[in-house]
Amino acid sequence: MRLSDIKAGVVGVGFIGVAHIEALRRLGIDVAGVVGSSPERARAKADAANLPKVYDSLAELAADPEIDVIHIASPNHAHADQVRLALDAGKHVVCEKPLALNSADTSDLVARADTAGLINAVCFNIRFYPNCHQAMSLVASGDIGTPRLVHGSYLQDWLLLQTDWNWRLEPDKAGGLRAVADIGSHWLDLARFITGSDVVEVMADLHTLVPVRTHPAGPVETFAAVAADADLIEEPMSSDDAAGVLLRFANGARGVFTISQVSAGRKNSVSIEVDGSKSALSWFSENPDLLWIGHRGRPNEVSQRDPSLASPEAARVIGYPGGHVEGYPDTFRALFAEVYADVLAGGPSTEPTYPTFADGHDALLVTEAVARSSNEQRWISVER
Repeated sequence: MRLSDIKAGVVGVGFIGVAHIEALRRLGIDVAGVVGSSPERARAKADAANLPKVYDSLAELAADPEIDVIHIASPNHAHADQVRLALDAGKHVVCEKPLALNSADTSDLVARADTAGLINAVCFNIRFYPNCHQAMSLVASGDIGTPRLVHGSYLQDWLLLQTDWNWRLEPDKAGGLRAVADIGSHWLDLARFITGSDVVEVMADLHTLVPVRTHPAGPVETFAAVAADADLIEEPMSSDDAAGVLLRFANGARGVFTISQVSAGRKNSVSIEVDGSKSALSWFSENPDLLWIGHRGRPNEVSQRDPSLASPEAARVIGYPGGHVEGYPDTFRALFAEVYADVLAGGPSTEPTYPTFADGHDALLVTEAVARSSNEQRWISVER
């Protein structure tokens, strides 16, 4: 069996769904069909974006015996039921984060996937920038000593204006948390991945900085602009535009991070630093091929992404020679390459090299603690 023999289906034809399709095609995987919020919308998008066959529903896609893997890239509220349907049909599943809107659902999905023996992955793609794998390997090898402080941010500006709108602003579709669930979960996964340690306590302060928004009656795709002549509706907001969160890790490290979707000029900006007892590491997504390594008694270093110089863990996910920058689309290719290696092998490995439903469940446990901490204005333990 070869990668080209595997057939995948993708649920969701928005920005992220198309990113999944492009990455799968780069790997030579046959994307056999897509499902949209409606067959009409999916067919219109398929015509515009050169997408494959449109299935009328997920049930139709899941019933197709030729489909091996289903990718879920739909709005958040649909994830849990769609994953259940795919698993019940015996399909391997790759799901966008969040895996579900609450940890009861994510726990159920972990158990169902394990019982079925099916490959399961959550699309925490940010960790698949090669230098994030390089940072992880340097921490694991003890090169920076004991991690003491983990800090950084994830900043965007696409919801800066009162007229900015998307389904992610609707609690019934996105859940009660917004910025923290949407991009904060990526930062938390990255911190856990690089340090190898769970977050065990949080102290959070969530901010709704645009209290009222105006939006068109119809749907607006993520990152899309609202038409100037659209009829607008006023809507009071309750979800978080931004957040500041203090962290305590199981290994004794402390952390702090800032999340914002209202930071002008920051399009998709991720930063993380791990300060250890010997040295420090810092990575910034707007210059992803460089990893800063800080020292006390000798000059600092800047390590450039290069497969010939990288650790085995990082070299495995690098797709291009040094000097040929790898960016956001490449993270999906690298993640899916790891997932589909297990698909080729016929089932999940004992130690998957990609984020699984268990990682998605852990992220929900932490973000639920963040929400409770902000509501109660106190430290909250993550209830594992």
